[in-house]
Amino acid sequence: MSKFYYNEEQASYDAIVVGSGISGGWAAKELCENGVKTLLLERGRMVNHITDYPTALMDDWDFPNNGELSREDAAKQEKQARTGYTVRAQHNFWFVDDLEHPYNEIKRFDWMRGYHVGGRSLTWGRHSYRWSEIDFTANRNEGIAVDWPVRYRDIAPWYDKVETYIGVTGENLGLRQLPDGKFEPAMELNCVEDHVREQLLEHYDDRFMTPGRVAHINSSKLFEGRNRCQYRDRCVRGCPFGAYFSSNSSTLPAAERTGNLTLRPDAIVTEVMYDPDTKKATGVKVIDRITKENHEFKAKVIFLCASSIASTSILMQSKSERFPDGMGNDSDQLGRNIMDHHLDVGASGKFDGFEDKYYKGRKPVGIYLPRFRNLGGSSNTTAFKRGYGYQGGARRGNWEDTIAELSHGKVLKEAILKPGGWSFGMGGFGEVLPYEDNRMTLDYDKLDKWGLPTVTFDAELRENELNMRKDIQDQGVDMLTKAGLRDVVPHDDPIALGLGIHEMGTARMGRNPQTSVLNGYNQVHTVKNVYVTDGSFMTSSSCVNPSLTYMAFSARAANHAAEQLKKGRL
Repeated sequence: MSKFYYNEEQASYDAIVVGSGISGGWAAKELCENGVKTLLLERGRMVNHITDYPTALMDDWDFPNNGELSREDAAKQEKQARTGYTVRAQHNFWFVDDLEHPYNEIKRFDWMRGYHVGGRSLTWGRHSYRWSEIDFTANRNEGIAVDWPVRYRDIAPWYDKVETYIGVTGENLGLRQLPDGKFEPAMELNCVEDHVREQLLEHYDDRFMTPGRVAHINSSKLFEGRNRCQYRDRCVRGCPFGAYFSSNSSTLPAAERTGNLTLRPDAIVTEVMYDPDTKKATGVKVIDRITKENHEFKAKVIFLCASSIASTSILMQSKSERFPDGMGNDSDQLGRNIMDHHLDVGASGKFDGFEDKYYKGRKPVGIYLPRFRNLGGSSNTTAFKRGYGYQGGARRGNWEDTIAELSHGKVLKEAILKPGGWSFGMGGFGEVLPYEDNRMTLDYDKLDKWGLPTVTFDAELRENELNMRKDIQDQGVDMLTKAGLRDVVPHDDPIALGLGIHEMGTARMGRNPQTSVLNGYNQVHTVKNVYVTDGSFMTSSSCVNPSLTYMAFSARAANHAAEQLKKGRL
């Protein structure tokens, strides 16, 4: 990105987009490319592509204390530390200070946040999978929650558009539960991963291991200034090559090139303003993060893309005589149905063989094994509804090998010059059902430093998810044992919602305004010029990483809004 600026005197735009992450970046790009003058508001600091990735080219030995945080710094991120990866000096600056940004827990909830231009598009895991028709019809078929107002055929063209633009590696498998896509060349499996894949095909007729589908460029194809992945696997620090997709390297520069984008960082949106006469939103209220000054910006259409919890908080704070419980909340569904994916459960083992083989580089993805449960016939189980997939991979090397015999001198020297044995691990990603009383609320008695109410979480895993976790372990052990691994062991670590960092569902879409907040184009049912296109809109969660779906829906909604604007309907 080159220099962005905003005009203090300009207070009115065609569109306002709140949040600059994966969803907001796509909304801004599509609106701007359709000629819509767009103000993009980000509550955090400015981050420029390449120049603002301070640790991207540093080695681990360049960090004091091997990257461990001081006690003082670690105390600022105790909740963030629950992920296990945010509290390292190499990248902890992307994640918020828990003390400055508090939240409340009736039940444990791991809310991981990054407040800066680009949001979590700079730190996401990049796995990118399409939903299937099975996912869009599951609620209807099982009588759970409400039916999705869209089907796969509605979203498929937008998956095509997004994949083609961002670059997603992968191979087409022809599976109905994991639709094929427009892919970059897959990142090859290593020899043990390939061996496990072949063994699964030999022992099962429904287990199709494949390289993970990730948003990385893996060819010489031109992607507007982005370059091929260098297999450094330091993605969470920010990629100076632009190899993986982020708002900063891709959608925001595209929006800027149109001349229609105005970006304002350090702008905390507190409320969407409403006109009862026109029954439309008129703009947003903003607090400057640094000066705490209040501002108002007007627009014909508003896109909330601040993340599931943040966007829903804004709607809850947008109270009026028409909406005393928050904008669009006639259904009382605002803040309910919090979902995530449950993880940290699976199996691992050791593999004897291929001692003469190694791998080159540090590829940023391992394997993916798509869902095989509850797809009909022998795949069905009465223990739980829906299904799960696995992510994982094989590697060589184990530091324990260098001390197993308490060796020293020549023996130790020879040992550490040789790679360790092969190990293979696979962890499940399971679907969480939408439960109406898994929810978030706002606490007006506990305010943050900007005088805004703090979020309280009251959500947990239920029997369906716990039963699924047992099956994830059992099937993982069975598969790795049949694949020829030894010392195969299951694992099931304590977990709460939020740890998957896929929070979603707090302003679901549906067909009926009495049971949902949004319609099939992501519009608030009762305020048609307000769109919500981050994870808030999700009506169910599937078992695949959701970001590709957020992007597809965001692009679709932005084009719908641009068309409606041109027709004078918004």
